[in-house]
Formats: sequence, C-alpha cells, structure tokens
Amino acid sequence: MKKDEFARVMDDLHKSRIPGGVKKAVETLLDKKAENVTVLKLKGRSEMTDYLVVCSGNSARQNKALADAVRDTLKKNLHLQPLGSEGEVAAEWILVDYVDFIVNVFSAEWRKKYSLEKLWMDAKRYDFSPGF
Repeated sequence: MKKDEFARVMDDLHKSRIPGGVKKAVETLLDKKAENVTVLKLKGRSEMTDYLVVCSGNSARQNKALADAVRDTLKKNLHLQPLGSEGEVAAEWILVDYVDFIVNVFSAEWRKKYSLEKLWMDAKRYDFSPGF
C-alpha cells in the first residue's frame, strides 16, 4: 500500500463509528501489512460479539505475527487482554476473542473457504483496504 493510500485508509478508520479497541486492532493490522481488513458490526444481530475484525495474511508466519501484534498492542495501549485465542499452531485461521469484538486472521484460502463476510451479509461493513 502506498503512503497516500495508507493515509486515506487510516483517515477512514479514524472517522468511522467503531469502538476504540476495534480501531486500534485495525490500525495495528494495517501497520503490519494485513490484507483486506474488514470490520463487521454484529451488534443487535448476534449474541456472540458486537464486532468481527477479519483480515488476511500471506503466510502462517505472518498470520501469527499479525495476531501477536494485535494482542501486544491492545495490552500495551488499552490494557485489554483477550478472553482467549485459538488457531496459532496451524495459523490458517487465528481467532483472538476480546468479548465485544473478535479478531480473525486468515490465510487467503481459509478466508475464502469460511466466508465470514457472506455469513454476515446483513451486517454493517467497514472496509479498510485499498480497492474496496
């Protein structure tokens, strides 16, 4: 992503009406080169969580680094600890649960396979990647 594209995406993020923890997670993912970052607002549609953050990495190693960066940043800056996380071993789909929001880091193949965005097509959607 070029600097001007990154600046536009970050501006869109900061203008969005999503909670601070979700914004910080998205900012961290974008900073670490996550691809196709999307936030789905499930508040009032699901008892599972209020927001889903979905993104893709290019390898198992990057997926793990993305999930680790989110955990570290939210702990350091907002004193948020996840309720739990899973998927780190295979790192094809890593889920980090913050109760009010869940961060999902996918490989491109697994993201397509599970299609969370299609599952929640009626949810308000925020896209934070160029080309969306």
